[in-house]
Amino acid sequence: MNMQGNTNSFAPTSELRWLFFDLNSYFASVEQQECPELRGKPVAVVPMMTDSTCAIAASYEAKALGIKTGTKIYEAREKCPDLQCVLARHDVYVDYHHRIFNELENHLHVTKICSVDEAACLLLGHEREPDNARKLALQIKDGMKRNVGAHVGSSIGIAPNAYLAKMATEMQKPDGLVILEPNHYKERLFALKLTDLTGINIRMEARLHKAGIYSIEQFWDLSPKHARKVWGSVGGERLWYKLHGYDVPEQETQKSVIGHSRVLDPALRAPNKAHDIARQLTAKAASRLRRYNLYAGRLSLQLRSIDKRRWAKELGFSATQDNFVFIELLDRMWQQMLRELKPLQLFKVSITLSGLCEREQITLDLFDVQKPETPKNLALTRSMDDLNKRFGSGTISVGSCPKTLAGYVGTKIAFTRVPEKAEFSE
Repeated sequence: MNMQGNTNSFAPTSELRWLFFDLNSYFASVEQQECPELRGKPVAVVPMMTDSTCAIAASYEAKALGIKTGTKIYEAREKCPDLQCVLARHDVYVDYHHRIFNELENHLHVTKICSVDEAACLLLGHEREPDNARKLALQIKDGMKRNVGAHVGSSIGIAPNAYLAKMATEMQKPDGLVILEPNHYKERLFALKLTDLTGINIRMEARLHKAGIYSIEQFWDLSPKHARKVWGSVGGERLWYKLHGYDVPEQETQKSVIGHSRVLDPALRAPNKAHDIARQLTAKAASRLRRYNLYAGRLSLQLRSIDKRRWAKELGFSATQDNFVFIELLDRMWQQMLRELKPLQLFKVSITLSGLCEREQITLDLFDVQKPETPKNLALTRSMDDLNKRFGSGTISVGSCPKTLAGYVGTKIAFTRVPEKAEFSE
């Protein structure tokens, strides 16, 4: 559906078309599946073993005590002295991700993997009949328990479009199954708060309040064009159509950045050790760049010190894949940071490659800050990739390769990105 054009010829979908699959407290439930001693106990998955960090996932036992994603661990321990903290193992979660979605594929084709713990599946033919859709959902749940693990639970939503199916998964957790049949779901939506809707955060809620909209029912009753005006973009109109049951196609996006970041282990916060981490993050980002057969024309470095001061710098150059070019530019920015920030200890390091393009799109920059890449350096860079892939991460690196508590540098699961298995060995 083209939001810019005439939508009068379209109508809300009159049948169930989508099944949305959402894993419950995914990281924590995987840990409970892997470690029987954690089952039935409040668990927080953490990026490092210190009370000053925060939970990146919490089991349902922890959630019942008010502990959730983002809760500081020292605050969580006040609520629950017996809280079990577990160091995040992103490689294990990625491995389970593949096992889970392979099992899902045995029952229903996965149309789109939305994140490490979510997928949207288009229903076809008789699968769209309510009884058959429910039976299919129960078969999926049974297959997950038998072939993946009884402690890795999921919620399933079925609806006329993928957005409503996702909202259905939020209506019953854990282990939910909710079907929103066409023309019979308004009351369930209207019972939710505005911020319960995916796409409405606190800032957008404030914008809607300013326009006199305080409920989902009020937003529903707008015209599509008014929804766009209130929202300030076509996003409001798209949301209006999704809520009304139109099967709005998703907008295609292109990869625009490749990056890695790391909250530093306490033993790696001195500037010289943090510099080694920054080099490894840069090398990992460059390795991914080459795996995608892309080139980057900008490198940025962002840092936060232990006393919460921030520093950032970005350099542009003729697009390249060369490890040694990226490392030289990083070192240049690092020396500038030391002069300006004068940190005693650093807390977080982030590296981003942007200005991505394919080889035939490269244009040379007359005012380039870098030395040109050489065939020798490119050949050496690719040889390093091959050795690390063959013999394991850190076999050969630019500079020292620091050992982290997690066992790898940089690779972690982001909100909408599932790392490839290869990244844990780069």
